[in-house]
Amino acid sequence: MRVEIWADVVCPWCYLGKRRFEGALATFEHADDVEVVYRSFELDPSAPAERSEPLLGHLSAKYGISPAQVQAMQDRVSALAADEGLTFHLERARTARTFDAHRLIHLAGDLGLAPQMAERLFAAYFTEGMTITDTSTLVALGEQVGVPAGRATAVLGSTQYADRVRADQQDAAALGITGVPFFVVDRRLAVSGAQPQQSFAELLSTARYQEAASDLRI
Repeated sequence: MRVEIWADVVCPWCYLGKRRFEGALATFEHADDVEVVYRSFELDPSAPAERSEPLLGHLSAKYGISPAQVQAMQDRVSALAADEGLTFHLERARTARTFDAHRLIHLAGDLGLAPQMAERLFAAYFTEGMTITDTSTLVALGEQVGVPAGRATAVLGSTQYADRVRADQQDAAALGITGVPFFVVDRRLAVSGAQPQQSFAELLSTARYQEAASDLRI
C-alpha cells in the first residue's frame, strides 16, 4: 500500500495532519506494508526567497483581515497542535518560498530519510522559527537527520530534484488538489485536510480491505 502525502513545510495544518496520520499508522496492523511518499506542494510559489515581515502581518495583508483575527486563527491552530504534542511559535515564523526545502526532502527520500527530513523542517519552522529558505540552514538540518552535508550542498547549489518538485505539483493539479495536506492511497482513495486520527485509521483499513478484495478477485 502506498500513501502519498502532498504538503508544504510552512503549512501548519500539514504538520498537524502528518502527526495525526502517523498516530493512525502506528496502530495499523499492517503498518509494515505501508510505503509513505512525501509529495511537494508550494502554498505560494511566487513567494520571495526571504521575507522579514512577521507571519501575522503578512497574513493580515494577504487575506485582508485584521491582525486580531489572524492572531485568533493562530491561537486556534497552536492549541490543536499542542493536543498532538507539538509546540508552535508562530510569532517567530517568516514565510518564504519553499522550493529548495522540497528539493531537500526529495534528496532525503533517495536516502530513505524523507519522513525524518520533513519532520525536521516542520519543527525548524514552526517551533524554532528558523529560516528554512537559507541554504546553510537547510544543509545543517539535513545533516541532523543523516543527509551528508556535501551532498546537500551540491544539490542545493544546482537544479537537481527541481524536476521532481515540479512533477509533484503537476500531479497535484491533475488530481484536482488545491489545498494541503492531501493524502492519496494507491491512487484510489483520498482525504483532504488534517483529519482526526480515527479518520486516517479508517482510511488505512478501507484501503487494506479493498486491496485484499482485489487480490481475491485475481
